[in-house]
Amino acid sequence: METIIEVKNISKKYNINHQKGGYVALRDVLTNIFKNPFNFLKSKTKEIIGLDRKEEFWALKDLNFEIKKGEMVGIIGRNGAGKSTLLKILSQITPPTTGEIKIKGRVGSLLEVGTGFHPELSGRENIFLNGAILGMKKKEIEEKFDDIVEFAGIEKFIDTPVKYYSSGMYVRLAFSVAAHMEPDILIVDEVLAVGDAEFQKKCLGKMEDITKNKERTILFVSHNMGAVKQLCNKTILVQDGKIIDFGETEKIIEKYLSISKENSSEKWENKGDEFNNDYFKPEKFYISKDTDENMWINIEATIKKIDDSLTIGYALYSEDNILLYWSYQTDTKKADWPKLKIGVNLIKSKLPTDILNSGIFYIKMIGGLHKTMWIFSPNKPSPTITLNLEKNFTQSAYWTQKRIGILAPAINWEN
Repeated sequence: METIIEVKNISKKYNINHQKGGYVALRDVLTNIFKNPFNFLKSKTKEIIGLDRKEEFWALKDLNFEIKKGEMVGIIGRNGAGKSTLLKILSQITPPTTGEIKIKGRVGSLLEVGTGFHPELSGRENIFLNGAILGMKKKEIEEKFDDIVEFAGIEKFIDTPVKYYSSGMYVRLAFSVAAHMEPDILIVDEVLAVGDAEFQKKCLGKMEDITKNKERTILFVSHNMGAVKQLCNKTILVQDGKIIDFGETEKIIEKYLSISKENSSEKWENKGDEFNNDYFKPEKFYISKDTDENMWINIEATIKKIDDSLTIGYALYSEDNILLYWSYQTDTKKADWPKLKIGVNLIKSKLPTDILNSGIFYIKMIGGLHKTMWIFSPNKPSPTITLNLEKNFTQSAYWTQKRIGILAPAINWEN
């Protein structure tokens, strides 16, 4: 089969500037130049000749692989491993520092919510803009226009500027445009996690159709191991900017989960200013047990600003990174909500272990302003802990071992 993507010795370096004092205004820079012109010239001279060195960070290091036409390839790895940087290089959004890439055909990419969209233009105008960027003629776009809008399900809002779209509407339209424009290579990042479950299922079906019936190539980054297993025959495992394995999806996922177990912990603690934002700073995130052996999720955070719409909670995922449920401190009637105050707060929630099966579960902190903005989005890095649950199913002599499935509720039967 024909090779459609060939990557040779790709590396990507970023220079990290450790600027003291945070943001510096232009007026302050100009004032310092006039006050100390010799110091300014001295520092600039050092920078030019290379004496004033910056810290180097290699996001990717010496990557080599080939992808054949019509293959569906997953890319997995923990947050910060280098997956998104690799996709940006393959999408020709950012160049590699060293190495060579050979790509045959047209590339369409769906990397971040709103990427490639102009906020002031309507959905209709953005469809034509994206098509033109992909090299399509106006007639081709017009022929696919109705299918794009119908798939995205935004008929009522097609002439509304996309800056008024929700993140879910953005993703639906962006995916629909990318899929229906029929590029030779479609690159999809974790953005599908923003959409609802029904639309995610619809997208996975569309991607299967693209690869099987039209021999298009797809690169798919996801933390949902179930989706990767369903779609991808091959998978790349990325860790610390390097490819540590590339092969059959089942084996690669097993290796990834094994590595994740080794690095897992039931407690997360902020080591400085991690995940800081305008509303609250997470301090600790951990699992505890009471005297009755009940398990509790504990979130300790410093609240900086009180807002009635502030929601803080967690998302529970299976070992395969399949979302089981979300829970917020605002799930019950308002009178029962924990009272938040400026300063350090500790809120906790009892884990429903009676319905869970034995196994590994990942618990991720989520939060935001209700229906306004995410602070910790499910598809972005956030404090994460691991639960290794071992329990007896019931007191029944028939069921002493772990049952099949993610959930294992003991349900009473009557006659």
